[in-house]
Amino acid sequence: MGLFRRRKRHAAWDRGSTREDIKHLQAFVDSRRGVEAYVEPVTMATETTVVLIAHDGEWTRRRVEGPAEAHDLAKHWAIPIYDAAVVGYPSRMREWTQRHKDERPSL
Repeated sequence: MGLFRRRKRHAAWDRGSTREDIKHLQAFVDSRRGVEAYVEPVTMATETTVVLIAHDGEWTRRRVEGPAEAHDLAKHWAIPIYDAAVVGYPSRMREWTQRHKDERPSL
């Protein structure tokens, strides 16, 4: 086996997407305006995820089966989709998170 041979990466502690994940994303799109999707790559802790960001910066993140599913969902919902590793996240997401940091549960 070659040293640089490509191998499929699997997240160490993750699960795949569920029907509830997709329902949550659908509800977010249905209840907010100006939603955009940002596909996040596989990491050591998670498989592919998609972040949906509304016009005001409110956001949610859920697992998807892969980039192809994220693109299919965005096409079905008629929303723009971006590669988060390439374009990053809009500043409105960070601003919304900062404004709502006291509402987030502490772990």
